[in-house]
Amino acid sequence: MSRTPRPQPFAPGAVDQIFVAMGDATRRAIFRLVTGGPQTVSALAGALGVTLTAVAQHLAVLESCGLLRTRKQGRVRICEMRREALDVLAEWVALNRQMWEQRFDALDELLKEDDKTE
Repeated sequence: MSRTPRPQPFAPGAVDQIFVAMGDATRRAIFRLVTGGPQTVSALAGALGVTLTAVAQHLAVLESCGLLRTRKQGRVRICEMRREALDVLAEWVALNRQMWEQRFDALDELLKEDDKTE
């Protein structure tokens, strides 16, 4: 009898890409700024004291993992947060929290049994 594969709650590697992207302090700062609302690349560069080229490189990483999207509005590039990526992280945290809570509950039961036998 063949088993039906369990559906993936998120794309394989998606969480890893997000964690790698957020491992850089400048990218975390960019993300924090964009969570307050759409920002221009120039505004981000000014707020962080870095070059437009540096911001563009960081944005490419943040876009590739799905945390941000950029759009062109006239001659200005606007950066916006993508909430879907946060949903991926929230789901990962929830799944891992459930696993660790189950493990801690099992450990607690073992320790209680050990106390009874002493």
